[in-house]
Amino acid sequence: MSTAGKDNLPGNLSLEQEFKLQVVKDQVTGLSLEQAQEYVVEVMRQMMVKDNLVKHLLKSA
Repeated sequence: MSTAGKDNLPGNLSLEQEFKLQVVKDQVTGLSLEQAQEYVVEVMRQMMVKDNLVKHLLKSA
């Protein structure tokens, strides 16, 4: 789903982000089930760390 032409709303991906997402999609296509599960867990961990950093920055602002 392309977001080209739409304003950069928080819920939309930029063209660069869409490209990066396609690269990741291509990379994970050949993963085994175990590798895919490890990948999902690591992505979730990184998202949680990012959430914590954002919360910390908002509290400090």
